Parts: sequence; structure tokens; C-alpha cells
Amino acid sequence: MSRKRVLYIVHAHPTVLAGGAENYAHQLYEQMRDDAGFEPVLLARTGPPSYKQGLPHLGTPLIPVEGDPNQYLLYTDAAGYDYFNGTMKNKGLYTEHFRAFLEAYRPDVVHFQHTIFLGMDMVLQARRTLPDAAIVYTLHEYLPICFNDGQMMTRKGALCDHASPRRCHECFPDRSPQDFFLREQFLKSHLDLVDLFIAPSRFLKNRYVQWGIDSDRIRVEENGRPLSERVEAGESRPRARFGFFGQFNQFKGADLAIEAMQLLGDRPEVKGAGPAPHLWLHGANLEYQSEEFQDRFGRLLAENDASVTLKGRYRPDELPSLMAGVDWVVVPSRWWENSPLVIQEAFQHHRPVICSDIGGMAEKVTPGVNGLHFRVGDARSLAGALAEAATTEGLWERLHSGIPQVPSLKEHAGNLTGIYRQLLKSKSRKGIAYVGS
Repeated sequence: MSRKRVLYIVHAHPTVLAGGAENYAHQLYEQMRDDAGFEPVLLARTGPPSYKQGLPHLGTPLIPVEGDPNQYLLYTDAAGYDYFNGTMKNKGLYTEHFRAFLEAYRPDVVHFQHTIFLGMDMVLQARRTLPDAAIVYTLHEYLPICFNDGQMMTRKGALCDHASPRRCHECFPDRSPQDFFLREQFLKSHLDLVDLFIAPSRFLKNRYVQWGIDSDRIRVEENGRPLSERVEAGESRPRARFGFFGQFNQFKGADLAIEAMQLLGDRPEVKGAGPAPHLWLHGANLEYQSEEFQDRFGRLLAENDASVTLKGRYRPDELPSLMAGVDWVVVPSRWWENSPLVIQEAFQHHRPVICSDIGGMAEKVTPGVNGLHFRVGDARSLAGALAEAATTEGLWERLHSGIPQVPSLKEHAGNLTGIYRQLLKSKSRKGIAYVGS
């Protein structure tokens, strides 16, 4: 059998914007190059073209990535993106450029990782241009369901457990319930063209089933991680080194972790118990946040410079050495999360996780087995968990021993290959035999 093609589409290239979904999509692309049955192609959205990203093709927004003929950047202007409906206003992006790209490469499988700043019309164009291709869509968050950046939180910061035109109108009173009804119908009409959805957690799948997607069309498949040198436990000692890995924004909770460190210093069980607890912040994209958030983040750092160190951006290949410098990984997200890659990375390096007690985080981390939970958004509760972690003798060793095996990226890619093959054998896009986990 000739080698088939799978096209991966993602909203950014990790060399342009570092994020979990971006890194995962690129790592999956690289892993699939070793697959004997599928030749991968990567199409990642970018902003204005740059000669550092390769020479642009004349008359097309497609930019080849230097040194790899199967990687392309697709320029779209964020100002021309209809964020409410999830579509580009200039339909020529789909009907001319994306269509020409599809006709040139003729992928057998089109696997969407994200469509923000690309548009749901890409799914429609893929189906029109390649009627026999299998279309797969990985659900990384809740953006089709929730207009509030896909976080399923109200604009006042409260968690939201379901969406409806009326509830969404309450968050965005400038949009009528009818607007939200039409938005939902538009998005679902495009998602109906997808053959199979991949959900990295049961929690995420259940949210989409509640929203109206058939359970049989969603397969739970945990993301895999590239093989990496594992960080061993090291010498027996007090475990008071904490690490945050992720983006600095209002949803990921790095500011909450700083507040908890501030409260931690006043707890009597911590004073004189051993080495002073310390938090290292590893991450990026603070410059893209609101001025209000940046100012608050800066003030918190300045007030806690003795117990908190901002390390900033890091490369994936630096992760083992960074993990070696911490005992615990803190995941203080205020939103539900899906299946945070940082939890897999922590487990891969045998670091217990301290996380919020909701969503995909609570699903992946079992308190008392491989980590600890705290009440979401509660700095005092997090400070209590940090104190327990830093002062309880033998706790780290016990939780360390309960950390599960993380699926390898090779194993994960093999599972996806099996999914692709089964989809391609199906004579109809409807009634696919896959039953979600």
C-alpha cells in the first residue's frame, strides 16, 4: 500500500507562539514522519510574514518553513477574523488558497488541532475539496461552546457548567440570545462534517456530549509525550521546591501561585521546618496579556522576590533539567482545563502535581496517590497544600511512587494511525464504528 498523507492544521507554530497545543501538534507531526503508512504535512497559522519564517510565495499567504518541504505557515490577519462566529471575513482564504493547498497535497486525512484565527470554514472547504478524505478534530478546549475564550467561565470569573443562548447573553449583553443561537447552529453545522473527534480527557468529552455532539463520535485518546530522560528522585531531603510551567495569563493561575507563596510564609508549620519554600515560574506570553494583568503580576513578583523567581520562557529540550530543579509541579488553573500537557510532563519526570480540584486536572491527578488538590481559585487553600507538601515527612516519596506511566508519543501516534486507517476503510462518514471511551 502506498504511503498515505495526513495533514495537521494548528493555530500557531511553536517557533512563533509557544503553547501546549502548538507544541503537541508539532511533536506529533515529527513523530508521524517515522510512520511507514502515513506521510505527515503540517500547516500552522501565523501573523504577518517574516523572512525569518521563510520566503513567501507570491500571490499566496502560504509560507514554506525553511528546511522542511512538508511544513507551511499560513498567514491570516487577526483583524479580519470574526471571533464570534469563528470564521475569516475574507472567504478567499478558503476558496482560493486553502483549496489550492489541498488540491496540491491531496491528504487522505485532515486532522485539525485548532481553528482559531483560521476559521471553521476550513473544515467545510476540506470536505468540499476532498469528499473522500477522513476529517479528524482534536478538542483542546471549549471555544465552540463558550464565546468567552473557550474557558467556560463567566466574565466575572465564575465557573460555568453549561452554555445556552440565554446564559451566554447574560455574559455578553451586547449580543442577543438569537445571536448566540445562530452562532451555535453555524458552528455545529461545520462540526457535523467531522468524522471523528479526539478528546484527551473524559471530562472534555462529557462537556461536548452535553452540548450536543454524539458520544459515539468522540474518542477519548490521551496525548502522548516524546521520550525524555527521566529525572530521578535524588537524595532524601525536605521537598520544598515548587515549579510552575505554562503560560502567564489570567486563566492559568501563576498569579494565584504567587499569592499562595505570600501566605505560605506566615503559616506556623512552615516557619523553622527546614529550607524555606521557593517557587520557580517557567513560562511565556506575559506580554500578550492586558496591562492590568501585567501590572498586577509585576507587583506580586516584586513583593515576593525572596520566595518566587521568574525564569521565563524555556525550550522543550530544557524541561528535564528544569524538572530536576523542583520537587512539585503546581497547576493552579482557574478554568476547567482539558488535559494539561504540564501534568503529563510532571508525571513523565516523576514529579507529583498540586492542582486545582476541577475538570481535566482533577481527572488526571488523584489526591493522596500522585498529587494533591486545592480549591480552585483559593490562594489560602493552595497555600495549605503547599505547606502540606513542604512539611509532611514521607509524603513526597509516597506520591512519587504512585505516579502512573505516561503514554509515549510513539504509542499515541500508533493509536492515531489505527484510527486513521479505520476511518479510511469506512464507506460512509456517518455511523462510524468507533465508540468513545
